[in-house]
Amino acid sequence: MRERSVDERSVAAGGGGVSARPMLREERGGFIDRHDLWSEAQYAAAGQLRRVIDELGIEMVRFSFVDQHGILRGKTLARAAVPAALRSGVTAPSSLLLKDTSGQSVFPVFSADTGVGVGGFSGAGDIVLVPDPTTFRVLPWTDRTAMLLCDLRFPDGAPVPFCTRSILRDALAALAVRGYGMTVGAELEFHVFRDVAAGVGPEQVGGPGRPGAASAALPTTPGAQLLHDEGLDTMQPLVDALYRGLTLLDLPLRSIELEFGSSQFELTMEAGDAAAVADAIVLCRTAVRRISAGLGYHATFMSRPQGAEGASTGWHLHQSLHDLATGAGAFVPDVPGTTLSLVGAGYLAGLLAHALAAAAFTTPTVNGYKRYQPYSLAPDRIAWGIDNKGAMIRAVGGPGDPATRLENRSGEPAANPYLYIASQLVSGMDGIDRGLVPPAPTLQPYAERADRLPSNLGAAVDALWGDAAFRAALGDTVVEWYATIKRAEFDRYLCHVSDWEQREYFGIF
Repeated sequence: MRERSVDERSVAAGGGGVSARPMLREERGGFIDRHDLWSEAQYAAAGQLRRVIDELGIEMVRFSFVDQHGILRGKTLARAAVPAALRSGVTAPSSLLLKDTSGQSVFPVFSADTGVGVGGFSGAGDIVLVPDPTTFRVLPWTDRTAMLLCDLRFPDGAPVPFCTRSILRDALAALAVRGYGMTVGAELEFHVFRDVAAGVGPEQVGGPGRPGAASAALPTTPGAQLLHDEGLDTMQPLVDALYRGLTLLDLPLRSIELEFGSSQFELTMEAGDAAAVADAIVLCRTAVRRISAGLGYHATFMSRPQGAEGASTGWHLHQSLHDLATGAGAFVPDVPGTTLSLVGAGYLAGLLAHALAAAAFTTPTVNGYKRYQPYSLAPDRIAWGIDNKGAMIRAVGGPGDPATRLENRSGEPAANPYLYIASQLVSGMDGIDRGLVPPAPTLQPYAERADRLPSNLGAAVDALWGDAAFRAALGDTVVEWYATIKRAEFDRYLCHVSDWEQREYFGIF
């Protein structure tokens, strides 16, 4: 894995330190300029990245957007095509936004009325990927290739309502109008297996995944090794490669840890601006998978893969609000002996009140609900505790502690980061607006007489469909689009005959 120059690092971070001219006015004039889609800072960043492309001899640039499932999709452009893409974006089929995780279109994309609730999708017509130059990164796991994250627009310049990156930014903009900003920190767990079944077989064609892939993968660590130094040493080549790759991408890496379960690891990131951390999560997951694959490993952010039933992986999201005018933490209490301010308490109550609906975003896969097990360091019911890691919401801090925050422990690491974070804002702000008061904190999170978290994805989607706060904040069109896709995914799961059913019933009936 190669090292990068100081100039390249600066551009990757989207910051200063590179003396490069911005795009000239006569170089603009395309789709982006006509519809006023970039700030002057983005034009300046575009000038910087073009210098880096020239100096480093970058040959290909990936223009990628994050779909409804949190997966990067896009096009890889040759170097000569990049200037035009920086003026006018890159087109892609709109049907990408109407698919479930198997790649099947959930809506009738070739009908005049797709049923999606908004125009611009019939005939699988194009949408425009609008690059954000401040997200430019040179990829450390491949040669002479860089990438940009993109937002989505229709060909007439109108925003695409299903652009998840924009959904979060819109929620943060509404929060800013109220005088608040949002800080988040991420603890992201994942499994790493030795990949002994690489490649695509004929049985895989036409469907997602590879049958039997998990059973063909070998464990990398034995388990029951939480934070064991020498256990981490056995994976040092991978740890070193992950550190180099993630820091070359200028991601806010804080730690790389060995988790409790077999083959289980955790990355933590420094707390920061919610939008920036969401971008970092997307890049981090891709980097972990690609760097691991280059060393003969298979890294997965699936919560409960076969062979790892003893310890599912989660995504613990730390979150707090701060006053934009003063920078003061809005959750920090003034009263001795209390854990949260009135604002923090209302926000917490909102998280609890909307936990059922928010689960469709925090835990968006069928597999993630199999993580909700008692006494597993994953929650199984809707409760909160003071520094209690068995509760769904863990409150940390108190009077005088500027890091006072709430940690949602119910999320899975495969979640779309923009929708996960946005779901917390929708829930928390509704709690503040309605003056909700949380119940007393639990001391026994797995014995608490509290409502259970949804037992499956279908139940979570039903709750989202009927949640008035989510419909008010995101709009009926967005809620129904997302719920329809996830319902189709869950229905396919219900129709599938599992290996459990085959073992249980085939011989005795």
